[in-house]
Amino acid sequence: MITIRKAKEADCPAMMELIQELATYQREPEGVSVTMEEFVASGFGTYPVWGAFVAERNNKIVGMALHYIRYSTWKGRSLYLEDLIVTKSERGNGVGKLLLDATIAYAKEMNYSGMTWQVSTWNDPAINFYKKYETEFDKEWMNVSLTFAD
Repeated sequence: MITIRKAKEADCPAMMELIQELATYQREPEGVSVTMEEFVASGFGTYPVWGAFVAERNNKIVGMALHYIRYSTWKGRSLYLEDLIVTKSERGNGVGKLLLDATIAYAKEMNYSGMTWQVSTWNDPAINFYKKYETEFDKEWMNVSLTFAD
């Protein structure tokens, strides 16, 4: 049986393992540079910037949905889903649906205007999964980022 709950600080090592698994899946195994200290402080420190739900089977974390608040001058607060990760052995077992449903329920409970997230254009399984939710895929906006060197 899968249990969905809010993440706790003690979950961070298992969550970081999932993040590394995602980086490998996304063909960027060396891409994760956040330290455990930064990850923990960002989620559970004095000024937390993210929250998450985790999925457990037999007291082992097998998935997570990490989110944070986003603000639109047009729509107000919304939830940004940074990562929805399910470990490889659990994919196709409904874990992702449980996590996404919990995240959507949380956004509605908080009265947010909606949710936003990204999906890689080559990730057909994820795209097909998200289409089941009557999502809108943006064809008008491009992703832009600026990275600061250490």
